[in-house]
Amino acid sequence: MTPTRLRPQVILLGLAALLNDAASELIYPLLPVFLSTTLGATPVVIGLIEGIADGMSSILKYFSGVWSDRVKKRKPMVVSGYALAAGARLLIAAAAAWPLVFTARLVDRTGKGIRSAPRDAMISDVTPRDQRGRAFGFHRALDHTGAIVGPLLAVLLLQGLGLSLRATFLFAVLPGFAGVLMLAFLLKDEGGRMKDDAPRDRPESSVIPHPSSFKRAIASIALFSLANSSDAFLLLQAHHAGVSTAMLPLLWAAHHVIKSLFSTRAGALSDRVERRYLLIAGWTIYAAIYALFPFAKTLTSFVVLFVLYAIPFTLTEGAERAWIADLVPAETHGRSFGVYYLANGAGVLVGTAIFGLIYQQVSPAAAFFTGAALALAAVAAVMSARRT
Repeated sequence: MTPTRLRPQVILLGLAALLNDAASELIYPLLPVFLSTTLGATPVVIGLIEGIADGMSSILKYFSGVWSDRVKKRKPMVVSGYALAAGARLLIAAAAAWPLVFTARLVDRTGKGIRSAPRDAMISDVTPRDQRGRAFGFHRALDHTGAIVGPLLAVLLLQGLGLSLRATFLFAVLPGFAGVLMLAFLLKDEGGRMKDDAPRDRPESSVIPHPSSFKRAIASIALFSLANSSDAFLLLQAHHAGVSTAMLPLLWAAHHVIKSLFSTRAGALSDRVERRYLLIAGWTIYAAIYALFPFAKTLTSFVVLFVLYAIPFTLTEGAERAWIADLVPAETHGRSFGVYYLANGAGVLVGTAIFGLIYQQVSPAAAFFTGAALALAAVAAVMSARRT
C-alpha cells in the first residue's frame, strides 16, 4: 500500500530543522577547539558546559510539553524556541571568555527546551500511528541534512573565504532566523488531537496517564543516555589525535550524510517491524563503535568511525520517538515527550560529566569503554521492555 503524504506541518518542521541545524552545526564542530585553544577551557569545563546546558534544556522540555497539552497550542513555543537558538549564536560570536559561551549555550538550549516536546507532539498529533516512524524519520533526515550543510559552509567560510572563527559564527545567525520567519508565517497549529491511538495497556483510572510500558521504555532510554555523552568529546579526541581544525567540520558532515540518507527509511521500517528491534540493533552498534574510538590514530580511521557512528542514530531516532508516541494517549503527547526529553537529558548531563572526568583524570580510552558498557546495559534493558 502506498503511504499517505506527510502533513504540511511535518514538512515545514523538517525544513525549519534543516535551516536551524545548518546554523548550529556550522558552529558545533568548531566549538570544542574554540573553547580549548582560544578561550582556555579544560575538557571538564567543556563537558560541564554541554552537560548543564543540555540538562536545563531537558527540564524545560518537560514543562513546555505539559503546557502545550494544557493550552492546546504548539506553534508559539516552537517558533519562540527556534528564535532563541538563532539569537544565541550572536553571543558565541562575541565571546571573549568561556563563561559567555556557556551563557550562549544556555540560551540556545533554552530555545531547544521550549520547542522540542511541542514540536514532536505536533508531528504525533497530525500523523497516523502506522506512519509515525516515517514522519519522525523524515524530520530527522532533514535535520541531518542541515548538519551536512553547516560544516560544509564552515569549511567554505574558513578556508575558501578566509573568515575568522568569530565571523564564521556570526554568519550562522542567518539561516537560523530564516527558519524562524518561515514557521511564523506558514506553520498552522491544529488544536484537535487524534483519538485513534490509545495504547492497549492504558490504565482506566490513573492520575498520571503513563502506562507501565511507557515507564519501562523511558528507563531504557535514560540508561542509554548515560552512554550518549556529548559528541564534543569525539571531535576533541580526533583533534588530539592530529586531525586539523579545518577537517573537523568535514568529519562531522560525513557523519550526517548517512543520517540524512537513511533516517526516513529506517523510521519507516519501524512502522513495519517492532520498534524495539531497531533500538537493540542501534545501541549494540553504538557500543562497538565507542569501544573502537580510542584506537583511531589517523584521519582515515576517524572518517570511517564518524561514518559508522551515524548508523546507531539512523536506526533509532525515528523509531525511538514513534515508540514513545505509541505508548501514551494522544491527549498527553506533549507531556509524554517532555518526560522522554527530561529523562534523556538528565542521563546525558550525568553521562557527560562522568565521561569528562574519566577522560581527563583517567584516560580517553577508559571514558569510551565506560560509554560502551553503559550502552550494552541499555540494550539489555530495552530487550526486557514490554512490547506495545
